Amino acid sequence: MPAPEIEGHQGRKANFKFNSKHEEARRRRNEVSVELRKARKDEQLLKRRNLNIGQEPQSPTNETTLSPLSTSIDEIVAGMNSSDQTIQLQATQACRKMLSKEKNPPIDNMIERGIVPRCVEFLDYHHNPPLQFEAAWALTNVASGTSEQTNVVVKHGAIPKLVALLKSASPNVAEQAVWALGNIAGDGPMARDLVLGHDAMPLLLELIKPDTPVTFTRNIVWTLSNLCRNKNPPPPFEIVRSALPVLNRLLSNTDKDILSDACWALSYLTDGSNGKIQAVVESGVIPKLVDLLASSEVTILTPALRAVGNIVTGNDMQTDAIISAGGLQHLGVLLQHHRINIVKETAWAISNITAGNMDQIQHVINAGLLPPLINVLQNGDFKSQKEAAWAVTNLTSGGSIQQLAQLVQLGVLVPFCNLLDAKDYKTVVVVLDGLTNILNAAEKMGEVERVAIMIEEVGGLDKLEALQQHDVEQVYQKAAAMIDTFFSDGDAEESTLTPAAADGQLEFKPTEATQKGFSF
Repeated sequence: MPAPEIEGHQGRKANFKFNSKHEEARRRRNEVSVELRKARKDEQLLKRRNLNIGQEPQSPTNETTLSPLSTSIDEIVAGMNSSDQTIQLQATQACRKMLSKEKNPPIDNMIERGIVPRCVEFLDYHHNPPLQFEAAWALTNVASGTSEQTNVVVKHGAIPKLVALLKSASPNVAEQAVWALGNIAGDGPMARDLVLGHDAMPLLLELIKPDTPVTFTRNIVWTLSNLCRNKNPPPPFEIVRSALPVLNRLLSNTDKDILSDACWALSYLTDGSNGKIQAVVESGVIPKLVDLLASSEVTILTPALRAVGNIVTGNDMQTDAIISAGGLQHLGVLLQHHRINIVKETAWAISNITAGNMDQIQHVINAGLLPPLINVLQNGDFKSQKEAAWAVTNLTSGGSIQQLAQLVQLGVLVPFCNLLDAKDYKTVVVVLDGLTNILNAAEKMGEVERVAIMIEEVGGLDKLEALQQHDVEQVYQKAAAMIDTFFSDGDAEESTLTPAAADGQLEFKPTEATQKGFSF
């Protein structure tokens, strides 16, 4: 248990809203990011092997002279090392076909036989675009393998030659170079930064034109997203931010693969400091990004939601940009999504908004988000419940007494108290903090006895008493403090504040310091 985490929890009630909102939200974002990275790998492929054997532009007409089925690796290697360019081309094509096999391509075998430096050499054959094409395709498929295999391609100097091919007069050669560079960049931060270091970004962006074919654009945008990806360390922001105007344009595209990868790129660019988030906000993407929260395509919705969730961890103005664009209405719908991961990410995004100021919390309430949020707290899977608990506790930290009252009136106490049984002690601490905030607010209104009874009636007090035996010191101390402060027997003080019940609802006379019309 890292100490800063515990300090964060302990300090929340006192200073979450004013001092540590964004630090706490950011810490949680990193925690959630790590947890969701597995899911993200499934959603967006790091590397792609080119298996497109059906269409072979730029290939010579007599390509069938060498067939990968009848050609041995020995013959391929001998042919690639020939000085006859016709034989070189046929052999390189056979090599590429062998590496394009769907199952168990012989990548290591080909590497051992020295085909990588030979293919890298062929990238310089500007008088022979078909050979450049086949060599780039073969290297794409080697780089689609393990880190070790990708590293062989890098080590033999392929990156600068592939970047040079982005300017090729042959669109097929340029496209294959894009794909190879995407696979290299997808290997991790070091390979990504090598590609960026050879000035690939401006050349890639130049390739995206209104008349660029859809399949080519898909490859470019996927490669762009890999160049924006990974955090330890993140890519140099001054380089990747240059993609923002293009990404903004791409969000108007209708192709779902292009939209998906453009959203992934934005999700990576927003996963950082407020300065990075601000650059994304200023690029004008927010209205389109928010509109994509209504997408029925999960492949688009997932990264769009991630990007929006990252933006609302920023400062109040950045959070307001999402609210102003109508983001809350979409989040309310997504809390009821059939995919568990979407619900969890949505609750996480809302928890970052309820960590904001009272106006932002009021927007959440006005958008009707509390009932579906409480439903997630009651019926969601545990990870979604955990995020919903954070959303509730953040609201109780920064909300007005009236806002806390609405939360209680909507029935938050039953599912909230149920989470006191959670096996995850961090979630229990979040709920204890939230309940303490609610009871403190009730005390200011002279309502504490009534709220304490409500908590007791839903089984909360029994759970608090049980938590006094908890293994984690922080948990049993908080539970004991709550019982001492709010549930211990004593003479009822300030009986003049005892409220009267009307129609089963609690009415009371607020003190001067509180808002009017408040009732639990």
